[in-house]
Amino acid sequence: MTDFVQTSEIKHAVRKLSNPIEDAVTFNNVVQSVIAANPFGCVSYMTAGENHPAVEKTREAYTAKIVYQDNDARICGTGTHRFMSLGGYNNGSAAILANAALSTAHGGIAAHDFDSDTWSANLKCHDPNGEIYNVVLSRDQVILTSYESEDIRTKVETWADSVPELA
Repeated sequence: MTDFVQTSEIKHAVRKLSNPIEDAVTFNNVVQSVIAANPFGCVSYMTAGENHPAVEKTREAYTAKIVYQDNDARICGTGTHRFMSLGGYNNGSAAILANAALSTAHGGIAAHDFDSDTWSANLKCHDPNGEIYNVVLSRDQVILTSYESEDIRTKVETWADSVPELA
């Protein structure tokens, strides 16, 4: 029998943010700025006959936390709602807060617990060296996955250092 031989060294790096990103709009602006400005110097590519942009958002999620409070401000119910877009998050949260029947069922008044909300987006990036890696942004961290070259980590780290929301 022959042995397995390691052919690559895939890496994973995490940056915990000092302060969570303040709101979903700011978060979305950071994500969109990466796609529009391509700060990592990525290049478009073709695979399986399909063209891909240099930086591609492959997944996003916005989670709204709703609490229901009785007349004494005690929590009498909660709700967690996940949306796949910023528009869904904004419209869905507003609809939930306006839903009188749901508030009655919980026995309280609905309030959006913004501090407990979460957001995430996965960006697939194609480096000029041919590597495809992922940058996952969330409210409280940035994760760099599936990379080999330390140059990629340096590019992402340099970019993150330049974005105040990612301090």
